[in-house]
Amino acid sequence: MSAQFLDYGFPAFISHFGSALAFLFVFIAIYIRITPYKEIALIREGNTAAAASLSGAVLGYCIALASSVAHSVDLMDMLIWGGIALVIQLLAFFVARLLLPDLIKDVPENKLASGIFLGALSLGMGILNAACQSY
Repeated sequence: MSAQFLDYGFPAFISHFGSALAFLFVFIAIYIRITPYKEIALIREGNTAAAASLSGAVLGYCIALASSVAHSVDLMDMLIWGGIALVIQLLAFFVARLLLPDLIKDVPENKLASGIFLGALSLGMGILNAACQSY
């Protein structure tokens, strides 16, 4: 094991990974609060639409967040882009609500089409978000 790894590589890994996990938990906490239904409770009850929508949101954000880690020049750069990605991913939910006004009642009613659409929109936004961060 080289000294460079111990002096720079491992601390950079820990700081970026820890920050990414913190961002992910913050994203999930905000996301489940801005939606008017209780995703976690619905998922525990076996609601597939809620599972699909939340999974797509989490995966979409993870893709964008991974891009911010991979393309950042330092931790501050990663934090800035991770924050931008968080805002954009949250906006995906509001866009979906505009496109499907009944979304807030469809997901709790386990209408799978709405849950899949929301999850796919979130995943797509995450992919675009990630691609735009590769400057």
